[in-house]
Amino acid sequence: MSGPVCLTVTKVGTSAPVKTIVRALTAGGLLLGAAACSTDAPAQSARQTVPPSSGSSAQAPALVATEVRDGNGEAPFDRARQVQAPPGWTVGVWARVPGARLLAWAPDGKLLVSRPESGDVLALTDGKPETLVGGLDQPHGLAFDGDTLYVAESDQVDAFAYAGGKVSGKRVVVDGLPDDKSADLGGKYAHALKSVAVGEDGSLYISVGSTGNISAEDRDANPERATVLRFADGKLGTFARGVRNGTGLAVAPDGGVWTAVNNRDNIPYPHEGDRQGEVETSYVNDHPLEPLAKLTQGRDLGWPYCNPDPDLKPGDEDSPLSYTDRPFVRDFDTNRDGTKLDCATLPPVEQGMGAHSAPLGLSFASRLPGAYGDGALVGVHGSWNRKPPRPPEVSFFAYDDGALGPQQTLLTGFQLENGSRWGRPVMAVQGPDQALYVSDDYAGAIYRVTPS
Repeated sequence: MSGPVCLTVTKVGTSAPVKTIVRALTAGGLLLGAAACSTDAPAQSARQTVPPSSGSSAQAPALVATEVRDGNGEAPFDRARQVQAPPGWTVGVWARVPGARLLAWAPDGKLLVSRPESGDVLALTDGKPETLVGGLDQPHGLAFDGDTLYVAESDQVDAFAYAGGKVSGKRVVVDGLPDDKSADLGGKYAHALKSVAVGEDGSLYISVGSTGNISAEDRDANPERATVLRFADGKLGTFARGVRNGTGLAVAPDGGVWTAVNNRDNIPYPHEGDRQGEVETSYVNDHPLEPLAKLTQGRDLGWPYCNPDPDLKPGDEDSPLSYTDRPFVRDFDTNRDGTKLDCATLPPVEQGMGAHSAPLGLSFASRLPGAYGDGALVGVHGSWNRKPPRPPEVSFFAYDDGALGPQQTLLTGFQLENGSRWGRPVMAVQGPDQALYVSDDYAGAIYRVTPS
C-alpha cells in the first residue's frame, strides 16, 4: 500500500477556489468500506460475496478521502466531509440544490435536475441553478428525444419543446398514471415517483412503482402497477411486469432497456425446516437482492410471487452470496405452493445489488479511465430500515456487448461508522466534459467527479 498523496483541488462552480485535501491510498480489493484513512467508512456485511465464475473484474477503487472546506456554508458541508473514490479522482461540490433527484443533460449543455418535493425542474449552468419549469406534481424522471424534453410527473408524462435554455408548448403525452390521488387507491401509494426513458424508436418507457410492499392486486390494475410501461403509436401497454419499484430506468448504447429495482422488505425465510415462514433479521438483511435487469417485451421480474435469490447454497445459513445470473425462489407469503407463478420459468436476473441497497438513478457512461471503460452508473441511496444500514454509494457495472458485469463501488463514504449519513447519492451522469455529476437529495448537492 502506498503512502498518502496530498493534492489541492479547486471547488468548481464558484468564483473563489476552495482547497481540498485528498489522501489517496491503493487497496488490494473491492472497497466496500475501509477504516485505513477515515472514521467515515461504512460498515460491511459479514457474508461472503462470490464473484461470477468468469472471474472478470475491473480495477478496484482505492480510498480517496476528500475534505471539502471553505465556501460550502450550510450543512452538511459546515464541517469537513470525506468521500472515497478511485486513485487520482477528485470530488467537488458543484452546486447546492436542495432535494436534487434525477438528472439529464440538455442539448445546449445545461444539466437538468428534478425536485419532486418542490414541484420543479431546474437548469444548471456552471453550477448555478435557475427554474426551468415549476408547478408540477412530483416531477421525477427526465429524458430528451432531440429537442423534446419529457418530464414524468406522479400521474402523467409531459412533453416540452426545449430551445434556448427554455421550455414551451407543454403537452400531456401519457395521463392517468396511478398515484395517491387515484380514486381506487384511497390516498395510499408507496411509490408515486415515476421515471421515463426514450427508446431507439422514440417510444417511451415509464416505470410505475407498486402500491405497497406486497400489493399483489397491482398486477391486475389498469394501467398495471409495479411495471415498466411502453408508450408507442399512441398506445400504452405493459412492457415488463413484476417490477416492484424500477426507479432506475435507462436505455443502453445498443438500445436495450435496463432497470434497477427496489425489491420487497421483510421477506420470510422460504426454505423447508424449522425456520420456514419466519421473518428473521439475519435473512431479511441479505434477501432478496436488488435486481439490475435487461427488459424485453413481456419479461416478468417476479414480484410479489418470486424473489431473486443471492444464495449459492439455498437453505444453508452461511451460504455465500452472488449477484450475477441469479434465479428466483418462491415467496412464502404470496406463492408458497408455486401456483401463482412458476419461479423456475423466469430468466435469471443479469446483475444485482445487496438487499435494501435502494438503487435509484441509472445511466450509461463511456470510456471512464483506467480499467473501467464503458458501463452503467447506479445511484445507491442506501437502506431505510436495514440493521446495520446498507451504505449509500455510486456503483459501476462494466458494459460490454449488451451485457453488464458485476457491481463495483465507485464512490462511497457517505455513511459513518455509527450508521448515520451526511449524504445519499441519487443519480450519476457523465457530462459533455467527461466528468461525472452526482445528485444527492440528502445533502442537497450535486458533485462533480473528475477522473484522473
